[in-house]
Amino acid sequence: MSSSEAFVKVAGRRVRISSPEKVVYPAVGVTKLELAEYCVAVAEGLMRSLAGRPMALHRFRDGVDGGSSFYTKHAPKGLPDWVQTAEVTFPSGRTGHEVCVTEPATVLWAVQMNALELHPWPVRREDTDHPDELRLDLDPQPGTGFAEAVEAATEARALLTELGMVPWVKTSGGRGLHVLVRIEPRWSFIDTRRAVIALARELERRRPELFTTSWWKEERGERIFADFNQMARDRMLAAAYSTRATADATVSMPVRWPDLPDVVPEDFTVRTVPALFAERGDAHEGIDEAPATLDALLELADRDVRDRGLGDLPYPPEFPKMPGEPKRVQPSKARHDAPAADAPDGPEAPDAG
Repeated sequence: MSSSEAFVKVAGRRVRISSPEKVVYPAVGVTKLELAEYCVAVAEGLMRSLAGRPMALHRFRDGVDGGSSFYTKHAPKGLPDWVQTAEVTFPSGRTGHEVCVTEPATVLWAVQMNALELHPWPVRREDTDHPDELRLDLDPQPGTGFAEAVEAATEARALLTELGMVPWVKTSGGRGLHVLVRIEPRWSFIDTRRAVIALARELERRRPELFTTSWWKEERGERIFADFNQMARDRMLAAAYSTRATADATVSMPVRWPDLPDVVPEDFTVRTVPALFAERGDAHEGIDEAPATLDALLELADRDVRDRGLGDLPYPPEFPKMPGEPKRVQPSKARHDAPAADAPDGPEAPDAG
């Protein structure tokens, strides 16, 4: 008979895993216990990405092929007394408490809760209104793929370096890449989002055939979307070393810049990453050593307004209307619905499609 529970130990704490033989990734046969053991193997890297951060859980009660999943943002009732929380403010203005990783065992608790993806905020629990990490999500659009994402990340690295910042890169666990910069926690979510918009627009100016900042899919073409809204409040990227909800149990994997051209993202899975981690260590070791200032990017944002007349870009649809935000009307819908003389044009047309 199969065992109904197992206990996994990490950093001195023993965590119960129920139904350890439950298969959570059917295509490759990865079990719940194997996922917990993976988290122990890469605990140092997970903690570098997660420590002190509020975290949302993407949970799959019946595994990745179970047909349903849901996000847990508010900390559930009945938490173990050692699982910590942090208070955050949502876009609505309401506050709530989210699970906060303060030790590796918290990640095992998340596995026990059937979480297959871990999504940390870019803030620490001591100050949840001022991000300490700048995030640029490079999202390939139809007609592009990982090779174009690599080219885009390389361009982003060059620009950030030119601006005196130290960028780090990881796979998304899919076809995209995430570029990260640790920053001083002195700026609001609005300012950090402005900084990413300025970064994305400058990249688009330099390589218009490669980058797009259009929030509307119908306008993106075969380019890499620089997703500036991943820097908005309550929008989160998968943690480094988090598994993803893919058939092959892929992992969001930190890589070193010199290795990026040879990376095959499908090579990084629950079963391959522990050995790579043991052999090579964490490619993001040192990420916390030199937090950057946003001054150069915010000056670029100011120049976009002053010299080019470029204002804000649309927020995600669940956000309240933000000051200075353009209309959230999908361009083709606006052209169809508006009288010819009054029809909005270009990026002034948005509304959450």
